[in-house]
Amino acid sequence: MAMALRCFRHLPSLLCSSSSAVIRGLPQAPAACPALLLPGCRRCGQEVLLARQLATKKAKGKGQSPAKVNISAALVEDIINLEETSEDMQAVIEALKEDFSRNLSVRTSPGALDHIMVVTKEGKFPLNQLGQISQKSPQLLIVNMTSFPESTAAATKAIRESGMNLNPEVDGTIIRVPIPKVTREHRENLAKLAKQSTNKSKEALRKVRSKSMNQVKKFKSKVSEDTIWLLEKQIQQMADNAAVEMDKLLAAKTKELLG
Repeated sequence: MAMALRCFRHLPSLLCSSSSAVIRGLPQAPAACPALLLPGCRRCGQEVLLARQLATKKAKGKGQSPAKVNISAALVEDIINLEETSEDMQAVIEALKEDFSRNLSVRTSPGALDHIMVVTKEGKFPLNQLGQISQKSPQLLIVNMTSFPESTAAATKAIRESGMNLNPEVDGTIIRVPIPKVTREHRENLAKLAKQSTNKSKEALRKVRSKSMNQVKKFKSKVSEDTIWLLEKQIQQMADNAAVEMDKLLAAKTKELLG
């Protein structure tokens, strides 16, 4: 038993020595070696081994998540444009922010109607391109459809189905939009719409992630397995961070709406 314990005590150092021996057996990195791209490169092997050891060690800690990966975009630009992926994910977040700001407010203003999409025979158009929107009183908005009278019915339908709890009334080419009282039910409906918008944004985020993952997989036969592993992990981290930011936006908007 004592002999077995002594052998076990030296096991970590033996494993470390074994890993080092494997790395020493690889060729030196060329002067312009793009790290993580060459399967037989010593420099690449060291970085990949270190990343995996850190991730494994971190993941084993109780209640802890795997160590984060942070790959330089310049080193993998021949495989995928990580900066473009990041921008696409950020665009989804910004679209959610705009939706919250424009469409999900306790107080209805003329600007809230601007971008309601109206379906006509000629196509889809924002309401403010078809009618003149104004506020007659704190409790009433007016949409003047004189310029496009044939679209009055379509505009009325779009306002009613906008999800903003509006019940428009038509008088010729004038659409009157009474502003609903701020009831608890109205607040709760808006909070539900905020949740729905967030879910749609997360679906758009998943599409961005999948597109990037598929791009990386195209290079499976051209670069090392470790390169693919690290890139997929990096993309997943970016998506996870974006989802966390969306959850924070939803929490803040829900608190604002429910009061």
